[in-house]
Formats: sequence, structure tokens, C-alpha cells
Amino acid sequence: MRMPRGGRLLLATCLGSLFVLVLYFQSITKPDPAVATESTPGKSRRSPLQTLYNGDQGELAAQRSLQGRRELLEQACLSHTRKRQVLSPEDLKHLIVDDKHGLIYCYVPKVACTNWKRVLMVLTSDGRYVNPLDIPANEAHVAGHLRTLSEFSVPEINRRLRGYLKFVFVREPFERLVSAYRNKFTRSYNTAFHKRYGTKIVRRNRADPEPGALEKGDDVSFPEFVQYLVDPRTQREEPFNEHWERVHSLCHPCMIHYDVVGKYETLEPDARAVLRLAGVEEALRFPTSGKSTRTDGDMAARFFKHISPFYQKKLFNLYRMDFLLFNYSTPEYLRTR
Repeated sequence: MRMPRGGRLLLATCLGSLFVLVLYFQSITKPDPAVATESTPGKSRRSPLQTLYNGDQGELAAQRSLQGRRELLEQACLSHTRKRQVLSPEDLKHLIVDDKHGLIYCYVPKVACTNWKRVLMVLTSDGRYVNPLDIPANEAHVAGHLRTLSEFSVPEINRRLRGYLKFVFVREPFERLVSAYRNKFTRSYNTAFHKRYGTKIVRRNRADPEPGALEKGDDVSFPEFVQYLVDPRTQREEPFNEHWERVHSLCHPCMIHYDVVGKYETLEPDARAVLRLAGVEEALRFPTSGKSTRTDGDMAARFFKHISPFYQKKLFNLYRMDFLLFNYSTPEYLRTR
């Protein structure tokens, strides 16, 4: 079989009623502009993918840092993962599709995903939504408002993977983890998380828990949360919740070639770059965060001060691939020896 231009071989097979995508990770070169054109038939303007790889010198200069991230990710994948892996449509539920603009976005909770979903609702709504901030946060997360790649047939999945601009936004792994803990376990309104996960954590990790804690699960400490994460029983019983699942498990960056890897630490310029590639920068602005207590490295360090070196090491090993793939340094505050 001839390898298509772009350096990836995408195979689709059907095992009974289960569709399986087999993707071989290869050294990735510039995608074929003709493939990118296929994804948005009838449009005269360049697709985001064509703009990224075939843009003028000014556009290319603006993408140098993004290109560097792509190259670092590809090298890390080649160094730290197997070349042949398997994806099923079930693995593609985090990839949101915008057919109108030729975009695929893998959403990662606690990495501005609410605002990205709002933006994509505006882009795909045909005028129903205009301002992303007019969309309530809970509405942005309602299933059905946005289509995911898992909803399409295998040929349609492969066509979009070849022809659409694929982007993901990542964050320093432990800052994201502390942000998830703060949001889901220290906010009184998150009773569903307290019941679903807090009661289990208290029952498993706390000696002589109070009856109220066993019933409500609303006072989980960060050390208890860490113990829950590194306990082998946790992932044997069920997959991690998406808010603390590793990015490489949600978005499969060594099997799916992301054209843009944005970072939470440079969210505003990276978001502008994506909107510019989509041709909507003049009409749409990415919402800026008004949070005054954003989880940063200093805050993460304060939380990790109460974690023993033993558990710090186990937790780092759990999230090690996200550190490696997305070029994040080991935090200075870790005491793993």
C-alpha cells in the first residue's frame, strides 16, 4: 500500500461491529494541500491547514514557536512510545469537530476548555451565538451542542484527520492537577463529585472517618486525593475522570498529529494564532480569564509541601509522559529522593 503524502498511514478496519483505527506514527512532513481542500468542499478560501503549512512568510514567522512544539512532540513520541498503536472511535470522544472551518480540537479539562467550547459553539452555530461569554459555562458542556470525531464513520474520521487543522491546549501537569482538585473537591457546589469520588476516597484512605465524611465526601484533603490517584486499584476499577486523566490518554498525541500545540501558559497568543488560522480573528476574540486565584506554580508548590517524597515520586511517574511529551520541566519543589 502506498503511503499517502504527509508521512502517516491511516488504516480503518471493522472487527464485527467494532470499528478500529490503526495509525502508524511516522516522521510527519507537510500535509498535502489537496487533502486539506477536500475537507471543506466548495470553499475558495484556504483551509486552516493550508494557511498553517502554505502561508506567506509573515504567517510562517508567527508560527515558529508552534512549529517548535510540534517537532519536540514528534521527537518525544518517537523516543518514548511504541510506533504502532490502536485507536477506536471511543478514544475520539474528546476531539470536537468544526466542519465549517475545518478544525478539530481536543479538549482537556482545566486547560481553558470551557472557553474553547464556547468559541466553537459560536463558530458552528450559524449565527445563533455571537459572543462566547454570553454562553453559560454549564451550557458549553452539554452533550450534543458540539459534534465529536467519534460520531463519524471510519472513512469520515480519516478524511477529517488528514484534512482538518488539529489543535490541543496543554498545561503544566501538576498545576492542572491542583486546579482540578481545588475545583472539584474544595467547592461546596460540586456535590456530585463529592458523592461520586469524595466518599470513595475517604472510605479508602482515611482512618476512622466521621459518618458525615463517609456520607458527603466533601472534605477530601489533597494528600488523600494523591493517595487515591497513585493507588493501583483506582485505575483497575475504572478509568480516571477526565479532569485528572493524563493529556496523552485523552488526546493521543503520538497517534494523532496535532498541527498546533497551544499552552495554557501562553493561552492568549496561542488562541489568537488558532483563530487567525481559522480566518476568524477579526470577528471573534478568545475570552480572557478574570480569575484572580488561578492555580500557578507557587500555589502548586504549597499543595505539594504536604505530600511525602514517596508519594511525590509515584505521582510524578504517573504523569511523567505529559511532562515529557509537552516539554515541561520537573518542578523544582518536588522532593523525589
